[in-house]
Amino acid sequence: MTVTDSTDEMGDEIQPRSYWRWSKHDFFPGDSFQNWSAYRSALSQTFTRLKDRVANRSDDADEIVELRKESENEMKRCLSWWDLTWFGFGSVIGAGIFVLTGQEAHEHAGPAIVLSYVASGISAMLSVFCYTEFAVEIPVAGGSFAYIRVELGDFAAFITAGNIILGSIAGSAAVARAWTSYFTTLLNRHPNSLRIHTNLIDGYNLLDPIAVAILAITSIIAISSTRRTSYFNWIASAVNMVVISFVIIAGLAHANTSNLTPFVPHGPKGIFVAAAIVYFAYGGFDNIATMAKETKNPSKDIPLGLLGSMSIITVIYCLMALSLSMMQKYTDIDPNAAYSVAFQRVGMKWAKYLVALGALKGMTTVLLAGAIGQARYATHIARVHMIPPWFSLVHPKTGTPINATLLIRVASACIAFFSSLDVLASLLSISGLLISMMMAVALLVRRYYVRGITPQTNLLKLTFFLLVIIVSSVGTSAYWGLDPNGWLGYTVTVPLWFLATLAISVLLPQDRTPKVWGVPLVPWFPSLSVAINVFLMGSLGAQAFIRFGICTIVMLIYYIFFGLHATYDMAHQRKKPTTSRILEEDMGSARA
Repeated sequence: MTVTDSTDEMGDEIQPRSYWRWSKHDFFPGDSFQNWSAYRSALSQTFTRLKDRVANRSDDADEIVELRKESENEMKRCLSWWDLTWFGFGSVIGAGIFVLTGQEAHEHAGPAIVLSYVASGISAMLSVFCYTEFAVEIPVAGGSFAYIRVELGDFAAFITAGNIILGSIAGSAAVARAWTSYFTTLLNRHPNSLRIHTNLIDGYNLLDPIAVAILAITSIIAISSTRRTSYFNWIASAVNMVVISFVIIAGLAHANTSNLTPFVPHGPKGIFVAAAIVYFAYGGFDNIATMAKETKNPSKDIPLGLLGSMSIITVIYCLMALSLSMMQKYTDIDPNAAYSVAFQRVGMKWAKYLVALGALKGMTTVLLAGAIGQARYATHIARVHMIPPWFSLVHPKTGTPINATLLIRVASACIAFFSSLDVLASLLSISGLLISMMMAVALLVRRYYVRGITPQTNLLKLTFFLLVIIVSSVGTSAYWGLDPNGWLGYTVTVPLWFLATLAISVLLPQDRTPKVWGVPLVPWFPSLSVAINVFLMGSLGAQAFIRFGICTIVMLIYYIFFGLHATYDMAHQRKKPTTSRILEEDMGSARA
């Protein structure tokens, strides 16, 4: 479907607009941006409009049908559950396991890094349950952004959108930086030997042109065709799985159980600090949900692809972490290229090249699958005008969102050129954990509140119980941060969480039942997901929250000056006949 542009007096067919265009309306849509006077008027109504956006919620039909028209052309349905499963492997297994495992085992968890992966894996699997139900019910490119917009409203969706874009940009940059480290290992050189050394402040002083180049190459492949990217992902992921199998088997063959002592050198706090960081290693599963519109049979393919791939990945991560911890003492683990160096030190020098090659393959597929999923997030965010609608356009020939891909990848390249992996990882984890927590809340709202059906008293009860769950989870996390060895505070926060969840289960009926696939044990699983995600967020250091706070302030400034007014205009203008619709109706009348 294409948006029409003009017609002649003789009634010729309306011509499609060019994909490559740069009009003011494509970047500054709506009445608020027609001129400076209109913009000043819009700013004067900021508070009123903000109240409108906070209260506004979308609906399933709007996300699935109406918003899709903003892209003018359709994405192609070409993926099966098999494609999605391999996209799951490709999206997730990359820099996290190959780089963060060594970094966090060395600095925080020691051999107990295995338990860190278990903790973050449980959190990720609970989130996967929520994503799966939503993706089956609302199969759109917007993923968590669309789901939260339907259940929690427009403003909550903006917070999600900001964190999605932040996570997409920083995530791609982090993986690209890690790619350079493993590439230099393959060349038998120091990880920083191919970076340009400067006098900038620490963490930003090693410039990385190779990271920029790999981002550009994977973006070109992803832009060309979703199906072609899927074929490439199959091959690369299969090679990566062979290498992973080798790492696990060879690592355990050279295991020394004495390396597991002390198992928890930094105490439980070290385990959970590492768990919060390595949660980034599970990031990427949400990309599968964004491919729902390109899936042949979403109700069957998405549960198989999401749950199947993530279950296998969780087991793989734990086994890989165990093999590393048993090969080397945690104090001797190289935080930059842990597996390659570990094999070298146990006498398998040749193996480090195989591991480096596998890591490069893994990180390449992460960048490829990430380019697919991240661009689809940005496309749907642009469809509601939270970012300029130019980024929502789908190319008529390739069936891919080229503009949205460029938005994410150009910004990623700029950050990858300057920022080190450790600067990016903690910021990524906060964004991912916050979105997962909001997804769990959104699922509870979806099950227990339906507009026009749920009584007002039940809505008030649900709101109260959800607040108690969130506050008690924050309290548990805060108490853990203040006194890791204490227990008294948990006697208040944990029972509060339990009683609030029990109250939802006993006192409130579920007003919506999933049509095809649903999260089991509701409200317990989503409530537990809230608690674990908040707890892991609280385990991150103060520096991570400072960076996150700065990014959030920047997002809110952007929203107040652009996003709020663009989305307000769109929501209210869609209630009126659009120019193209009037034109088409006039044409139909003329022909009649």
